Amino acid sequence: MDRLDNTVRPYAWGSTTAIPTLLGTEPTGEPQAEMWMGAHPGAPSRTGRGTLAEVVDADPEKELGAASVAKFGPRLPFLLKLLAAGAPLSLQVHPDLAQAQQGYEDEERRGVPLDAPHRNYKDANHKPELVCALTDFDGLCGFRPPAETADLFDGLGVASLKPYVDLLRAHPEDAALREVLTAVLTADPEDMSRTVTETAAACDRLGGVYRPYADIAHHYPGDPGVLAAMLLNHVRLQPGEALYLGAGIPHAYLNGLGVEIMANSDNVLRCGLTPKHVDVPELLRIVRFEAGDPGILRPEASPDGEEVYDTPTDEFRLSRYVLPEGTGVHDLTLSTPQILLCTAGTVRAGEHELRPGRSVFVPAHEKAEVSGTGTLFRATVRV
Repeated sequence: MDRLDNTVRPYAWGSTTAIPTLLGTEPTGEPQAEMWMGAHPGAPSRTGRGTLAEVVDADPEKELGAASVAKFGPRLPFLLKLLAAGAPLSLQVHPDLAQAQQGYEDEERRGVPLDAPHRNYKDANHKPELVCALTDFDGLCGFRPPAETADLFDGLGVASLKPYVDLLRAHPEDAALREVLTAVLTADPEDMSRTVTETAAACDRLGGVYRPYADIAHHYPGDPGVLAAMLLNHVRLQPGEALYLGAGIPHAYLNGLGVEIMANSDNVLRCGLTPKHVDVPELLRIVRFEAGDPGILRPEASPDGEEVYDTPTDEFRLSRYVLPEGTGVHDLTLSTPQILLCTAGTVRAGEHELRPGRSVFVPAHEKAEVSGTGTLFRATVRV
């Protein structure tokens, strides 16, 4: 197995302290948003044999196993991350596989450069994802029932919100959500900025259930995404709890440290809380206008101590082992590729000693024995 040397991405929304605290390093004062573990070309992990992308490319079947290559092709199908949000991320959705392939082919055919700021599809893959909280973790996930949002808006006493309240109460659920999101994102920018400013002041004054939206507005003053965010369920995860984000589900992470895993894709369509491009027609094609419970996941324990976060996605499978003192050796050998990440304590994986934030790549069929006292996350695929 290979010890991984991983890149930390300094996105502006990142916490300045969460990842350094986990790693036991000194904060630099700069945001440290995500630490990437995998073979994504944007920041592949480094090993003693070269980058992980180079290692996989040199012999895909040896590193990934025949079953993974047959199902997903000669590439590592997932990307594992530590994610540390110190401020809200952009409100966003991800396409399903057919939408991603269609969108990518269309932009390629029209000659839209891959690095163009208005490009929606960086690749032809979908991007389901799962985030598991390591600390208290706040996020937005999926639409709340329109009547509940109408009550939330009504309670603010902001006159310019009344048309949205009427829409939310007068239409079937899917039509109400579609019409209000469309109206918010296509409104006159100056009018919308005034509405958001009044809404933010009311949220700040009232507090309670409105507090998350006051905080969002503090980071994104005047952004229509503040109203779009109020259409969504606010979720607070406790450590060990997780959220699964499938295609078309609007979401945003607000604050906290977590382990995130996703299919290996960069495809994001933004709904707000960002200075970046928002393609409203394409967004409305992708969003699933369905209200529902965000569905907090808790791990399912197996007899060997593995706790699995079950999702419908084959490109990744995330689980964890909480290893108490004196449990002996666990054999984690699989016929699929694995990344093992320590998040607490000290865990020995083969010849490598892993402390929090340290990780290894385990090729398919490679002997993988672990021991020690701590918490170990295992990322692999389902074949």
